[in-house]
Amino acid sequence: MAKTTFGTTPPSLLPWLGLALILLITDQLTKVLILGSYQLGDATYVTSFFNIVRAHNTGAAFSFLASAAGWQRWFFTGIGVAATLFILWMLKSHAGQKLFSFALACILGGAVGNVIDRLLHGYVVDFLEFHYGGWHFPAFNVADSAITVGAVCLILDELLRVKKS
Repeated sequence: MAKTTFGTTPPSLLPWLGLALILLITDQLTKVLILGSYQLGDATYVTSFFNIVRAHNTGAAFSFLASAAGWQRWFFTGIGVAATLFILWMLKSHAGQKLFSFALACILGGAVGNVIDRLLHGYVVDFLEFHYGGWHFPAFNVADSAITVGAVCLILDELLRVKKS
């Protein structure tokens, strides 16, 4: 940390916001490519276990509430905005905790990516589909992946914190 006249400067928020921005841009760029190249329901076989598809998810994870009457768009958008504000506050308070902040930055980038989709389209664009035999894992996107990595890192951070104490 750099020394100042008054002591040490607090850890910077910028690296974490930069990571979130990179994830957000990657998410939105891949979704633009899918929207421009695929019609809803189109799929491209890539390997024996992976397809690129175009799917629209009006619900949350695993299409939770996807068949609701439309109110879920604003409900999940509100949750995303609230999560964004909470994460920004947590990042500001804990920017020096690297694994914790990495996790929050991943979740932030993913949450904002999916909120943008809900605001622009009324649904989240999903396009990564893994399958085996007749079983298909629900399609997801870069934002969902970032949120998942962030959640796993939050759990790991807590396990490491408990182990230290």
